[in-house]
Amino acid sequence: MRVIRDATLADGRVRDVRLDGEQIDAVGVGLDGTVSIDADERLLLPGAIDAHVHFRQPGASQKETWATGSRSAAAGGVTTVVDQPNTDPPTTTGDAYDGKEEFAADSLVDYGINGGVTEDWEPETLFERPLFALGEVFLADSTGEMGIGADLFADAVERAADAGVPVTVHAEDATLFDESVLPRSTENANEEDDDPRAEATAREDADAWSAYRRAEAEIVAAERTADVAADTDAQVHLAHTSTPEAVDIAADAGLTCEATPHHLLLSRDDYDDLGTFGRMNPPLRSENRRAELFDRLVDGTLDIVATDHAPHTRAEKDADIWNAPSGVPGVETMVPLLLGATRHTDLTTERVRDVTARNPAELFGLDGKGRIAPGYDADLALYDTTEVATVDGDDLHSKCGWTPFAGFEGVFPVWTMRRGERVWDAPDGVFGEPNGKNVRERSP
Repeated sequence: MRVIRDATLADGRVRDVRLDGEQIDAVGVGLDGTVSIDADERLLLPGAIDAHVHFRQPGASQKETWATGSRSAAAGGVTTVVDQPNTDPPTTTGDAYDGKEEFAADSLVDYGINGGVTEDWEPETLFERPLFALGEVFLADSTGEMGIGADLFADAVERAADAGVPVTVHAEDATLFDESVLPRSTENANEEDDDPRAEATAREDADAWSAYRRAEAEIVAAERTADVAADTDAQVHLAHTSTPEAVDIAADAGLTCEATPHHLLLSRDDYDDLGTFGRMNPPLRSENRRAELFDRLVDGTLDIVATDHAPHTRAEKDADIWNAPSGVPGVETMVPLLLGATRHTDLTTERVRDVTARNPAELFGLDGKGRIAPGYDADLALYDTTEVATVDGDDLHSKCGWTPFAGFEGVFPVWTMRRGERVWDAPDGVFGEPNGKNVRERSP
């Protein structure tokens, strides 16, 4: 058996970790083994579980593929990803699920596949597949234009509850978007029109996106989601909460929620540097809201961190704010950025472990993942916390080739292991074989 010797765990203990094939056999001191891997007291974390990625296949392989996205994940210490349904075609039928899983065969890391909801979805065939979750269910349009109305949302939650499938929700109420910010259409317009957008026609700054998809739209949608969840037995999870108010609503209602690194670390103050490369849904919020959201990460109110990894090419993003697509990459930088943040904030390494591995595994019922303990999958990542890198898009492995976090401090893994197999070795720049498995098909 192989033994990782003298690894520092998140709680500061130095321990050996013995591996038996794909699983952890024992954690202790002075463990016997035939092969030794010297951790040299560097930090060993359970492989991260990113519960929210968009790997873009099928339909948009110019942005990302399962091969490139999963390599980016592994290079960031992520060993399990969950892909969202807004691809082309969307994952709203059994056949569409099957088609996406063919692409997922290229994945270097383990994965889950979510099903989606549209007016013409096929719940009968979709729920026959091993869904990781239903969602993200879009309450407002985003990439893929899958926004749905209140009645269909309530019906979808009820169906998911009956099937015992979790529901993840993109909570924004489009009726509360501030249309006065939108550029005025020139069609059928004249100088006498009293269109309230007339004075906004010249607004092309990136912050206009945050002004348009305002915070109130998320807060109200979170409240309505909590109301729908209260009427069912469904397990409901709020995706990418960008406001502290939405986190509090989820906590008070017994829902769970996630926040992204970009909402935790970036704010509207960063638009001057990011421009349209900072456009995403929901958008960046004020610096005060960002700081309060980060506080909820530190104090334990926030359940998990997930990236909403949503890459687009540079050419696609290099447009005006009203035509640039929404979304930023992040799967490779999530854990490195959070470890970087432990150096100058109250965020602890234990919280990083919990929100990226332990909590998502427990929340979504992945019994064999998320912990460094006997019987769990040997999903592991080793970090040298004395080696702090400056994040640079040219050094990352997503196909899109850029990052909104350029210049931030990050602690990247020395190596990453998926079920006992080394899938990323940073010193040699070598990836392993694409043997990722569907985590729902592996679960009892």
